Amino acid sequence: MKTNKFKIITVALVVALISVNCDNNDNTNGGAQSIDFSGTYVQQDQMARPAINTVFIAAGQPKDDFNAAIPSAMGAKYQPIFQSRLMALNSGYTKNALGQDAATFTGLLSTDVLNVSKTTKTTFFDGTNVLTGRALADDVIDVELLLIFGGPMGTSNAALTSDHVNANDKPFTATFPYLATAW
Repeated sequence: MKTNKFKIITVALVVALISVNCDNNDNTNGGAQSIDFSGTYVQQDQMARPAINTVFIAAGQPKDDFNAAIPSAMGAKYQPIFQSRLMALNSGYTKNALGQDAATFTGLLSTDVLNVSKTTKTTFFDGTNVLTGRALADDVIDVELLLIFGGPMGTSNAALTSDHVNANDKPFTATFPYLATAW
């Protein structure tokens, strides 16, 4: 029964991630766009680690509150919530592939900032370097699933450690800003 629950949650997460932006329009309108910077702006989302809010803030809990939170206050406020959700998603969680117990891992996740190393390779996780930044081609969702469900060796729950989306929908460009054209 628990395996089915995990599969349903994983499928729901994948569907949510895929359906966020599924427009097939490559038209960039060919001209300059007018941008209005007047008015009051409010932070709408935390995106250092994609899908964290989606997975760890349960329905009925204040997602907007998390998105507008000041990073220095996030850990204390959200770590217990994240740990509770982690254990609900994976009741067999002991340690992840980074050797982190539930409290350590959820403490890291609940402070949704993008760490950057100036001395090592920039990557979300490549097996050696961990959270030293985020390269465009990093498969962030697979890394997050592996750390949630993969266990200490990263090999537990194999059906839950990947979203099976192994490439960007369009190739990145060879010149700055390197991003593929928008759909």
